[in-house]
Amino acid sequence: MSRRSGSDARFGARLAATSAATALAAVPFSLALVLVESRWAPLHRLDQGAAERLHRFVLGHPAWLRVLEFLTQVVWGPLTMRLLVAAVVVWLLWRRALRLAVWAACTATVGGLVGLLVKNVVERARPHLPEPVAHAPGFSFPSGHAMTATTSCAVLLLVLLPLVPRAWRPLPWALAAASVIGVGCTRVALGVHWVSDVVGGWLLGLAVVTATAFAFEAWRADIGRPRTTPAQGLEPEIAAADPEPAADVTRR
Repeated sequence: MSRRSGSDARFGARLAATSAATALAAVPFSLALVLVESRWAPLHRLDQGAAERLHRFVLGHPAWLRVLEFLTQVVWGPLTMRLLVAAVVVWLLWRRALRLAVWAACTATVGGLVGLLVKNVVERARPHLPEPVAHAPGFSFPSGHAMTATTSCAVLLLVLLPLVPRAWRPLPWALAAASVIGVGCTRVALGVHWVSDVVGGWLLGLAVVTATAFAFEAWRADIGRPRTTPAQGLEPEIAAADPEPAADVTRR
C-alpha cells in the first residue's frame, strides 16, 4: 500500500508540475490573443507600421521578392519543416527509440492541428496592402509558418542535440533561431501576416512543445531517469546503443 501511495504521490506531483508549466507557457500567447481580439491600438499601430515599411522595401527592391518567396516556401516552408521532422521520426524508429519518435510525431501533429483550430476560431483577416506582392489563403492569426518553424525546430533540437559535440552545440541553436525569426520576417515582408500573427505563432508553438516535453519528462521520471534541460536534449541516451528500456521496466 505504501509503495502504491508513493507512486500516486509522485504522479500527482508530476501532473501538477506539468499543468503549471503548460499554463505558464500559454500565458504569453493568451495575452497576445486578448490584445489581438480587443484590437488594442498600440498593437494595431505596430502591425500597420511594420507591414507598410517592409512592403515599401519589397516594392523598391523587386529582386528581394524572389529571395523572400524562396525562403518562406522552400527553405523554411511548412512542408520542408514537416519532412525534416518525419525523417527524424523514421530515424528514431530505426534506432528503436519508440517513445521519442511518438513524442516528435505528436508534437508536430498537435502543433499543426492547434494552430489551424485557433485560426478558425479567431478568424483574423490578413493584411490588405496596396500593390500586394504575395497572397495566402485562410485566416491570419496565428502564423502557421511561424508556428510550424517553432515546433519543428524545437523537435529537431531536443532530439538531435545529444548527438552534437558540446563545443558545436551553439551552431544548431543559432540555425534554429535564424529559421524561426527568418520565416517570421519573410511572412511580414511579403504582406501576408501582421507582426502579431508571427509572434502569436511563436508563442503558441512554444506552449505546445512545453506541454509535450513535460509529458515526455513524466515518462522518464516513471522509469527512474534524471531530469534533462533543453541544453541536454530531451533524451541524452539517444547516443547510446539502446536508447530506451523495454516497456516493462519500472521505477525502483
